[in-house]
Amino acid sequence: MSGVIAAMRRTLLSCTSLVRDSLLAAVAIVSASPPARAGEASVETILVTLFDFTRQELAVLAIALAVLGFSVVAAILLMRTRVRAAGNEARLRAELRARQVEADRFRALLFAEPQILVCWAAGEDRPEISGDLSLAMAQHLSHPPQRILAFGTWLPPEPALQLERAVNALRDAGEGFLLNLTTSTGRAIEAMGRAVGGQAILRIRELSGLRRELAEVTLRHKALAEETEMLRGFAAAAPWPIWAKRPGGGLSFANQAYARATEAASPADAVQRDLELLDSGDRHEMARALNDNAAFAARLPIVVGGERRFYDVHALKISGGSAGIAIDASEATALRDALVRMAEAHRRTLDQLSSGVAVFDGQRRLAFYNDSYRRLWDLDRAFLDGNPDDSAVLDRLRAARKLQEQPDFRAWKAKLHEAYRAIEPDKDTWYLPDGRVIGVVTTPNPEGGVTYLFDDVTASFDLERRFDRANRMQRETLDSLAEAVAVFGSNGRAQLFNPAFAAMWELSAEALQEHPHITAVEQWCKPLYDDAANWQSLREAITGIENRKPVRLKLERKDGSVLDCMTMPLPDGATMLTFQDITDTENVERALRERNEALETADQMKVDFVHHVSYELRSPLTNIIGFADLLTDSSTGPLLPKQAEYLGYITTSTKALFALINNILDLATIDAGAMTLELGPVDIRATIAAAAEGIQDRLKTDRIELVVDAPADIGGFIGDENRVKQVLYNLLANAVGFSPHDAVVTIAARRTERSVVIAVSDTGPGIPPEVKDKVFDWFESHSNGSRHRGAGLGLSLVRSFVELHGGKVRVDSIPGRGTTVICEFPVDQAHRNAAE
Repeated sequence: MSGVIAAMRRTLLSCTSLVRDSLLAAVAIVSASPPARAGEASVETILVTLFDFTRQELAVLAIALAVLGFSVVAAILLMRTRVRAAGNEARLRAELRARQVEADRFRALLFAEPQILVCWAAGEDRPEISGDLSLAMAQHLSHPPQRILAFGTWLPPEPALQLERAVNALRDAGEGFLLNLTTSTGRAIEAMGRAVGGQAILRIRELSGLRRELAEVTLRHKALAEETEMLRGFAAAAPWPIWAKRPGGGLSFANQAYARATEAASPADAVQRDLELLDSGDRHEMARALNDNAAFAARLPIVVGGERRFYDVHALKISGGSAGIAIDASEATALRDALVRMAEAHRRTLDQLSSGVAVFDGQRRLAFYNDSYRRLWDLDRAFLDGNPDDSAVLDRLRAARKLQEQPDFRAWKAKLHEAYRAIEPDKDTWYLPDGRVIGVVTTPNPEGGVTYLFDDVTASFDLERRFDRANRMQRETLDSLAEAVAVFGSNGRAQLFNPAFAAMWELSAEALQEHPHITAVEQWCKPLYDDAANWQSLREAITGIENRKPVRLKLERKDGSVLDCMTMPLPDGATMLTFQDITDTENVERALRERNEALETADQMKVDFVHHVSYELRSPLTNIIGFADLLTDSSTGPLLPKQAEYLGYITTSTKALFALINNILDLATIDAGAMTLELGPVDIRATIAAAAEGIQDRLKTDRIELVVDAPADIGGFIGDENRVKQVLYNLLANAVGFSPHDAVVTIAARRTERSVVIAVSDTGPGIPPEVKDKVFDWFESHSNGSRHRGAGLGLSLVRSFVELHGGKVRVDSIPGRGTTVICEFPVDQAHRNAAE
């Protein structure tokens, strides 16, 4: 309040100073003004000026007064608020002191006896712990006090778990509880949980004196009540008749099964009517036994539901009367009879087995044997029927030298007889002196004794030995193979592999010994080969069930090597995987392929070159031939003999060159697939004669005789007559060129059912074997010491035209004795062209 007054004082002083300064300023202005001129109103000017200053100062003064009024009102309100707050504070302090006194009183009442309180606020996990931490259960705890919640440190395991579950239920669902527990040191405590005001509160206190005894009595009474209720519930729900009687013999309790057996409406009805389950004679016998303080037990017939059944009746004398129970034994009797029949059936079955079976009872005497056992050991039936003991049988077998020799027979027999005290069956193999191998299984019997099972496994043992030998040979064979081999089972896991497989894929033999799956092997091999499609094919071939077929793959690995991979399904469901390194073969094959492609390209270039050059030569050659024919015509004027001779040479050479160019064009046309045959009837004899006409001049010049061997009725066939004549002309020209002077050239024709065969033979030097495969190639010409000179296209044209007709050509030649070229034309010639 004093601060407000001081502020008001400062405001008034500032306003006073402002008015004073304004008046002084006005006076100064008046004194500083120049003297007024005559006729001017100087006083009016001064008043106006003074009025202006006064108006401004009055405005400032009004504002200052307004601020002063607001400050006075604010000070008054603040003073009133402080007075009221002071009154409320005094009242609250008095109420707080009263609450504190009440809280201390409640706390004194709450902790009047040693106890601990643990409080969890709603939504909080950290509890507030208060109380007397000197309790017995807290003496073993160290600070901080939160260790009290580690129940297992001061409670046994089961009570600690019970208390922990109760606390969790209290905090989660607000479920209260009251537990009487015993600490690890033997102290009795009480743990109570309640939900109060949104808080979960756990109270733990120690029980002592009368309170402890009362708690123990309460627990025993509760346990006894629970046990009684449980027994009553069991008796009521039991499927066997249960009853209790008074000392006088009257029925005091019966369950539902008793009521059904006595045809009562309910257990209460059976008790009220005092219905009896047993006949009078059986009741008197049971009463006499109970009067002698002996328990009664007997299997008695009882009629239940109109059916006579056997029950095991047990009765016992108790304080306040007697109690009894009747257990249905009809099924047990039936089962016992069935068991006897089953045992007999088993005996008959065992007697039919090929394995020897001997059963010795608990006294180690022979109780059963089958005929296979007698025949296996060749024992006398009378001896076996005398039920000898186990040792006597073994001694007899040893005396007959039917058992394997043992360094210490007594110790061996004692070890064998350990089966009488064993629990699990045991297996052994006996190697008899006569070479047989016997598999022995000793099985302890539940009722005492041992069952021996003897199997002659000589054949299977020999088979297993041979199998092992074959397996070792197979193993050694696989290990010595250069190819990588791995066998994967139907489950996709590696079963077998050789060192070449591990080396080829740079795998660890130890890892492969663990039978890895194909997917794991794939991951190990991917650094060298990571083609997903081929690995997928291999996985499907190995793990597939249907369509098991061999798969062949070529793998080009990252290291440049090439592998030939093959999968082979095996009969047992497994798959064999083989890898062969064909890098060298592949490189050679690739080189040969590239060379062949280069040769084919060169050959094609040669064909194209010849084709173009032939067309380019044909036009000027036609002009030369035309002008030579024109010069030989008499209409152009006479020629000198020497001119005529030269002109003849020109004509002969140009015609030969023209024929060569035509042959080249024909071969190029056939090779391009553009040749078309003009099919029609071909007269064989006439065609031979026409072809022979073209070589008459050469026959005369070389003094060669042409012999035509063709029947008059040989007839003809369908073909292109000009091309057939061209074929025969080339064959005759070759034969004349390779024949010496005064030789004979023969052309023969024969007709078969489906073809016409024409052969041209000469007596020239023949064809060497190394040249024979090349005679049909272009520009292959070999004189072999003869007069023949040519471009090497004749036989190429022959083969092309014959094959175009659908026929075949072959050459038979004996060096030094001549050559025969045989052409076979089909009789029924369908339409063919070079495209076919």
